[in-house]
Amino acid sequence: MNGMDEDKSVVNLNPREPGPHGRAAPAGDELKSAPGHSIALMSETGALAPSQLEERRLIHREESVRTQSDAFREIRTRLLWLAGERNFVTMVVPVSPKSGGSFVARNLAIAFAFDEAKTSLLIDCNLRYPAQHEALGVARGTDGLINFLEQPSIGIKSIIYGTGIPRLRLIPAGSTRENSGEYFSSFRMRAVIDSLRCRYPDRYLFLDGPAIKGSPDARILSELADQVVVVAGYGRDTPAAISQAVANFDAGKVAGVVFNHAP
Repeated sequence: MNGMDEDKSVVNLNPREPGPHGRAAPAGDELKSAPGHSIALMSETGALAPSQLEERRLIHREESVRTQSDAFREIRTRLLWLAGERNFVTMVVPVSPKSGGSFVARNLAIAFAFDEAKTSLLIDCNLRYPAQHEALGVARGTDGLINFLEQPSIGIKSIIYGTGIPRLRLIPAGSTRENSGEYFSSFRMRAVIDSLRCRYPDRYLFLDGPAIKGSPDARILSELADQVVVVAGYGRDTPAAISQAVANFDAGKVAGVVFNHAP
């Protein structure tokens, strides 16, 4: 399989108790606001074929990527068990650059979208080195998260894009920025995340965060998430580095560590 046959995600999630609870045009899912109707609104045109998904190193339902798909389904099952019945916001962050955080984030979002009763919204929060627009077929330079935070008059629906994958939408990073912490800690960012999560009860949000090592941005972003999944590069990140990375977050939010072979 092109680019994916070496990808292996090993689940190692903490057994804590569950809580109580590509496309160049915007998708336009936010045109209506009736709760519980997001799935009906998410019609998909130009869905990608399995071979196209494999070229982009994206999982799908066919047998050719069963091993990879099952790994992400296992992570999905554990996150749902930990969170209970509510939809939630999951931040996925690598210990260090090139550990495969973005790869895990988008495929985990796809695994949730496999369920016809759920929708996924992937938000690229790696403002220095955004990658999700390229992987999901949205043109570079397209308006995204930063553009909306700086100019909310453009409207949230203008930055939500179809992906060619049923029930999965993307908010790309938009314009690159060196200093992302000030955006993540802003009232507007928190309001955006709360609105996107609460608008539809079947929507699950995934924040593709920057590397933990060498920057406080991942810790700041974690304040907006219900759960944190840390991605360690298999054979790249040492046990000490992983432990140090996990210690950056509220222990009650850390769902666990995923060991990943893919950059």
